[in-house]
Amino acid sequence: MAAKSYDSTSAGMAPGDRMPKGVPDQRLAIGVATLAAVVAVVALVAWLALSPESRLAPRTPSPEEAVRLDRAPRVGRGFTPVNAAGTLDRIDPGAPDLAGEWPQLGGARRDGVAHGGPRLASRWPAEGPPRLWEVELGEGYAGPAVSGGRVFVLDHDAAAGLDAVRALSLADGHDLWRYAYPVPLKRNHGLSRTVPAVAEGRVVTLGPMGHVTCLDARTGELRWAVDLVRQYGTRIPDWYAGQCPLVDRGRVILAPAGDETLLTGLELGSGAVAWATPNPDRWDMTHSSVVPATLLGRRIYLYAGMRGVVGVSADDGAVMWKDTSLEAVMARIAMPVAAGDDRVLLCSGYGVGCVLVRLREDGAVLRSETVATLPEAAFGAEMHTPVFHEGHLYGVRPDGQLACLDGDGRVLWTSGRERRFYKGSGDWIVADGKILVMDPGPPSEPAARLVLVEETPQGYRQLAEARVLAGPDAWAPMALAGDRLLVRDFTRMACLDVGVR
Repeated sequence: MAAKSYDSTSAGMAPGDRMPKGVPDQRLAIGVATLAAVVAVVALVAWLALSPESRLAPRTPSPEEAVRLDRAPRVGRGFTPVNAAGTLDRIDPGAPDLAGEWPQLGGARRDGVAHGGPRLASRWPAEGPPRLWEVELGEGYAGPAVSGGRVFVLDHDAAAGLDAVRALSLADGHDLWRYAYPVPLKRNHGLSRTVPAVAEGRVVTLGPMGHVTCLDARTGELRWAVDLVRQYGTRIPDWYAGQCPLVDRGRVILAPAGDETLLTGLELGSGAVAWATPNPDRWDMTHSSVVPATLLGRRIYLYAGMRGVVGVSADDGAVMWKDTSLEAVMARIAMPVAAGDDRVLLCSGYGVGCVLVRLREDGAVLRSETVATLPEAAFGAEMHTPVFHEGHLYGVRPDGQLACLDGDGRVLWTSGRERRFYKGSGDWIVADGKILVMDPGPPSEPAARLVLVEETPQGYRQLAEARVLAGPDAWAPMALAGDRLLVRDFTRMACLDVGVR
């Protein structure tokens, strides 16, 4: 039979009354248990102190835990040099200085257009554009930047746990130098994601865990580095950082979206902070990148957060415009698109769609009004940013149709049944009156195909198509340097000759 328990209050006993005879004193039992616990703790401490060889080894936090742990420490305000603890391997002292520049995500103007490039072929042989070279890369989606006959890519060496900035020859793809620093990562839909930025003899990268490095483009020597998590309290987004650095007017423009700073401009030469935009609304970092624009005669930087878009002055980082008419869900990747002198297209995927707004001056700031709202079924962007060129917008919708819009947001044509591009996950570039579109293909048929389309508002007119990569996941941004097109899938990068032969 179970022992009966008593409670002094429920039994109607007054405080201080004695328990009935034969009933254990609960207070005495609690005291004994407490004393036993104290003795056990003291014994454990003594054992650890006297037996160092028997101590438990500390557990190393996972990369995800490391991000959370690193949110707390702050290394002061302003610029703080960070020791990237990197190693430099110099493999070859030089490379031919071939013509053609694609110095950052989206090209020289970060708009996805090759301005003033050479003529491109309108037809390809059955086997596709000639393949000049091909190299192996670590798993991921990081695209290349090209300058001075060199190809720069932020790779990741999973076996060694290293981010690796690599410089290759545009002529034949051989390695020139490699700068690597320790960043252990777990597979999370790939490892690498971002495109370097090259300017004034320097190459700037932003790694998956928020490490920014500035290296000499010729030699690979480290000039300065910043850890965004430690310096700004940046919260790394899911699937690692996808933001690509921007270099403009001699400054590196970043959106750390940290505890206090939303955007910042760092001097390219030293890494010193030139200006910082406050973050009172506590926007977190997204996978979108900062894009420069000239709107109503003002040079501003646009950045898309999950809750909207902000525009800041290129001079001092002061907020000039904020619009929260388009909130993202899941993730925000596409950049805002300056669609003329006074209009901006805001896009997202995952069922959101896009909004076209018109700006007007209101004293020192800008205000916006909606011109058109399009559901995702009409237009949207899940991974890559639409291109605005000669008054029209081009992009692949999440349903896989290439579409063309006019300056008022009206859909002029789509590729319809004639051509579907898998989920809009491949990149596209406008060059020489043509649109180069990458179709990664579905997981069941991962071979990537490059499609050539005429750039015209009159309708979808396909010129050529060829398989160019084995796949899978050819999602990376492309780079067009002269007549050399750089494309990559999950583990390989290839250089194709797409010029007139």
